[in-house]
Amino acid sequence: MSIRTDLAVEAKELYEKENSKKIQGVEVSSTKKGKIKITNVKVLTEQGERAIGKPKGTYITIDMPKMIHYDVDAMDDVSEVLGEELSKLIKLEDSMTALVVGLGNWNITPDALGPKVVSKIMITRHLKELVPDSIDERIRPVCALAPGVLGITGMETSEIIKGVVNKIKPNLIICIDALASRKMERVNSTIQIGTTGISPGSGVGNRRMEISEKTLGIPVIAIGVPTVVDAATMANDTIDMVLDEMIRSSEQGGKFYDMLKSIDKGEKQKMIQEILHPYVGNLMVTPKEVDMVIDSISKIIANGINISLQPALDKDDINKFLQ
Repeated sequence: MSIRTDLAVEAKELYEKENSKKIQGVEVSSTKKGKIKITNVKVLTEQGERAIGKPKGTYITIDMPKMIHYDVDAMDDVSEVLGEELSKLIKLEDSMTALVVGLGNWNITPDALGPKVVSKIMITRHLKELVPDSIDERIRPVCALAPGVLGITGMETSEIIKGVVNKIKPNLIICIDALASRKMERVNSTIQIGTTGISPGSGVGNRRMEISEKTLGIPVIAIGVPTVVDAATMANDTIDMVLDEMIRSSEQGGKFYDMLKSIDKGEKQKMIQEILHPYVGNLMVTPKEVDMVIDSISKIIANGINISLQPALDKDDINKFLQ
């Protein structure tokens, strides 16, 4: 069973755990800003690509503090950190246009992150064109799109985006999408920024056409938050914890101890998937408070994007514009 994760930092951790060695061709560095941890994973070589299953590029992971969704000041702190990290990747002049794309199905809460973020973006492209004398010349033209999903529109998301790109010719695309995590503790508490684009639906095993610089001809920055975890992965982790506890409490050298130590984890994972699939299919799990969480995360990400795309404005000016 392949362990499903969209996070580069988790793929790196999983590889090192299974192989008991560092990955060649991958550089990792970490910093902290207050309670916020930032991990930078750079995939530099094809060997690194194969090891963690991610294309060459930069993946920045921001771990949000616990209980952040109940703390407005902490939300602002994460937005500012996100804005700073995005600003390092955005190479635009003030006159250049940015297109923000919110991927996902707005009818399904764990998948509605992208459209919710788009609804909170500072949209200025039409103002720069229609009333240029009435708007601050430092404001960058920004437009946004929530293209829906194939099941709603009958069109591949990448086809819609490509048509818009060909028409308005933006200089940068920022995509927001919901992801899948390997660990439950990372669900709704981690933001990943990637420079290699994104494949809509990959988090739930429904990979669509890629949205990247290779397919669209302009830089694509992907922002994702894991909102679900695979049920089979959760079951496997739970059984692993039970087995580890039984091994610790068993007498070394005994038959029961030897039997527990001899269990093949790879075979166990495969068996769990085969048992669960006929009953629940590819079941994905999300926390019960997902409605409130998605709403607060969408505010965090939208504020971070607004800060990075409008460097001439401070947070108060952006908030006034959005009121």
